Amino acid sequence: MSPPLKKSRPPGRTSLPPLDPLRYAPSAARPVRAKARQMENWMDIHAHQHDWGQLVFSISGVVRVNTPDATFLLPPSRACWIPPLREHAVTAVERADLRTLYLHAEPPAPDPLAWSQARVLEVTPLLRELVLQLAISSEAQPNAPAVEAQREHWIASLVLDELSRAKPLRLGVDLPQDTRLRRLCEAILQAPQRHTALADWAAEVGASERTISRLFREQLGSSYAQWRQQVLLAQALSLAARKRPMSLIAAELGYASASAFSAMVTRTVGMPPSKFFAEA
Repeated sequence: MSPPLKKSRPPGRTSLPPLDPLRYAPSAARPVRAKARQMENWMDIHAHQHDWGQLVFSISGVVRVNTPDATFLLPPSRACWIPPLREHAVTAVERADLRTLYLHAEPPAPDPLAWSQARVLEVTPLLRELVLQLAISSEAQPNAPAVEAQREHWIASLVLDELSRAKPLRLGVDLPQDTRLRRLCEAILQAPQRHTALADWAAEVGASERTISRLFREQLGSSYAQWRQQVLLAQALSLAARKRPMSLIAAELGYASASAFSAMVTRTVGMPPSKFFAEA
C-alpha cells in the first residue's frame, strides 16, 4: 500500500460550504442572478453542484476553480463557466472579491456544445460592470418596485449578450481520475517548484517513476514535463495579471533567470512571454 502524499497546506486555511445558493437561484422570471462574496487568502468553498449553469470570476485576487477533470487559475480578467450539475470547488489563492453568475438557460452560441464543458472566458470591461450592477440588483426581493425589476431585466439581457460574444481561452489544466496520480497532481498544483524531476514526485506517493510516467500518458495523454509546463504557464498568467515583473515571475516559478523562463514559454506555446500574456 502506498504511503499518503504529504500535503503542503498553507497555514490558516479555511473550508466553508456554499453561501445559500438557493437564495440566488435563477428562474424564468429572473433568468440571471449574481452574488458577491469576499474570500480570504486560501479559503476553500466545498465541492458542490447546481441545477443551473454558473460563471465564476473575481473583481480582485486570483481564484482557482476545480472540477472533476480540470483545474483553472483565474486572474480578474478571466472567468470560468461551469455547466449545470457539474461538481466544482473554489479556492482563493489570495484574498479575492468574488462574483458568481447563475443562469437559468445557456446564452446563445453557434456551437451547440459550446456550453457543455467547463472552460475559461474573457471578462470584458462591459461584462465586469454589468455583473457588478446585477449583484446589487439580485439582492432585491421578488416584490421590488417595477422600475428595479425592469432594470434587472435589461442588465440580465446585456449579460447574456456579452457572454454569447465572450472569447474562450485555453487556460485549464487537465486532472486525472486515477487516485494516486490525482494526489500527485494536486501536490504539484500547490507547489510546482518543490521538485523538478518526476522521480522525486513519484517517491512521495511510493510509486516508481515508470509507473507515474505511464499514468500521465494513459490518464492525461501527455508527459509529466508537458503537464507541469501547463501548470507553470497557468501560474505565470496569474502573476502577470498582477503586473509582476518577468524576473519575479521566473524566480517564483523556480527558474534561475528570466531568460530561462522565457525560453520555456517560447518553446511551449511558440511565442515569447510578452506576446503570450498579452493574447491570453
